[in-house]
Amino acid sequence: MVLEMFLAGVSTRRVKEVLEPILGEEEISATTVSKISKILDDMVFKFHNRRLKDEYEYLILDGLYLNAKSPVYKRRRCILVCYGIKENGKKELVDFYLTKKGESQESWEHFLNILYHRGLEGKNLVLAVIDGNRGLDNAVRFIYPLIKIQRCWVHKLRNVANKCPRKLQEEVIRGAREIYSAEGKNKALQAYKAWQDRWRDIVPDAVECLERDLEELLTFYSLPEGYWKKLRTTNIIERVFREVRRRARPMS
Repeated sequence: MVLEMFLAGVSTRRVKEVLEPILGEEEISATTVSKISKILDDMVFKFHNRRLKDEYEYLILDGLYLNAKSPVYKRRRCILVCYGIKENGKKELVDFYLTKKGESQESWEHFLNILYHRGLEGKNLVLAVIDGNRGLDNAVRFIYPLIKIQRCWVHKLRNVANKCPRKLQEEVIRGAREIYSAEGKNKALQAYKAWQDRWRDIVPDAVECLERDLEELLTFYSLPEGYWKKLRTTNIIERVFREVRRRARPMS
């Protein structure tokens, strides 16, 4: 019961308060809850060191930031995350890595090298979904040089919006969404051409920002249609870690 509540995001003190009517005041304390929760450390260690089967076709890679607390400070720490989809369509979190050097190429190469030597050699890999981080891009191409790259549309549209006056952002982005919503690559290119003609003279920096990575933004059209929505963004990682954030806030 203690572990279930701890994983559900209940603080150690609240766990004590909830269980007191059942176990009695002397049977449980916040310290006891902390000691019991350390059982999870061994499980986490085994997860990070398990042998990986080289059966992933698609990888989604992104860096997330969570607040790490101590009695002395509170600071943001970067977590590199690898999510995978296997040949049979099964989706799972492959691994994550807490780094002190942010999303640098050095950090990503180190993380991907660990995965490679644990068994993820990439013999079946088709594609990696990434944001525009240059360090990640270089690391993926170095470790897995033969796979295709899909740029994340969410990150790209965020960058495009930042290059527009605030009053035009909504209209520009709404038009850009029609590109990746098209029924095929040819229609997507037609939608891009129409969007480019509409905005090229008004927000040239925004158009250039999207044009620069257009080919890799449309890589997902080369995949089976059932994967288009899943693999045109890195959103799946944020959804997984939404639960982590909910648990981490009261835990320190």
